[in-house]
Amino acid sequence: MPGFELPSNISSTTRATRLAAVQTEMNNGVYYNARLDPKNYLEGPLSMNPATRLRQMLARPGIIAPGICDGISARCALEAGFNCLYQSGAATTASRLGQPDVAIATLNDFVGAAQMVCSLDPTVPVIADADTGFGGPVNVARTVRQYAQAGVAGMHIEDQVQTKRCGHLVGKQVVSREEFVTRIRAAVIARDSITGDSDFVIIGRTDSAQILGIGEAITRLRLAADAGADVCFIEGVKTAELLESTVAALAPKPVLVNVISGGLTPSFTVQEAEALGAKIIIFSLVSCVAMVHAVRAAMHSLKKTGTDFTSAQGMDPKAFFEVMGLNDIIELDKQAGGSAFQVI
Repeated sequence: MPGFELPSNISSTTRATRLAAVQTEMNNGVYYNARLDPKNYLEGPLSMNPATRLRQMLARPGIIAPGICDGISARCALEAGFNCLYQSGAATTASRLGQPDVAIATLNDFVGAAQMVCSLDPTVPVIADADTGFGGPVNVARTVRQYAQAGVAGMHIEDQVQTKRCGHLVGKQVVSREEFVTRIRAAVIARDSITGDSDFVIIGRTDSAQILGIGEAITRLRLAADAGADVCFIEGVKTAELLESTVAALAPKPVLVNVISGGLTPSFTVQEAEALGAKIIIFSLVSCVAMVHAVRAAMHSLKKTGTDFTSAQGMDPKAFFEVMGLNDIIELDKQAGGSAFQVI
């Protein structure tokens, strides 16, 4: 597999074995890993490992993943009962940098956000945006390893050029089919080289539908699936009919759809998207757009009235900290024999 490298910190024997396995699985251009076959995840209790759990969820009824942008939004999503979270690239860029989603955030920004989010409940799968992989094949492989180490269950990698933009903006440009497939292969090889047989999920995303047409988008996603992508992500699909036909064309690979109110994709409900065949439905900006409205209103209210009484809506500091996990901390301290939080 010219152009691909396994991590330098594994032995030559392990390296040879894993490369041979990859080459066998890539025979005739189609990747297959018997260990990761969806039928292996159909039965049994959900795993405590988030990547394994995500594969189990993919083999069972659909997945709803609200977009989170920081610790507060992640805590609120968990409190609401969601069992999968989506770390949006746009939301992460906005919350960490106060910048728009136009290729400003770096790998370190994304990994830092993921480490925090994944630590809140390590059993809940987090799907994370990885943009274009932050460089060539070696950079893509590095991204996979760092995401997996951070506790991320799966990531999506796209076919935009390096100076990418939000998938629901116009003026996008995409790389060639060959370069896109190279990114997917690099991600798969990196995943398969992780010690301990990682279940990390690779999601191939194409932004080509708005530029080159839905036929090209489907072709690219088929190529991504052949290269080892576990899930196909069609960005900016504009009608229910196109989503349904895309799902049918890519079957049995699961399809992810990104719903953004006011974006290129219709504002499908979860039920509508599932009826059209989508397996994963993400709502990328649900938290950060709501946050803008709420914080704007609070700031204007404070400026106008000179108090935050109205915007607080009766939530005192202790109630706020309880949303952030205060009760878990009190219980842990108590179980350990501590007394720091007997009165709080």
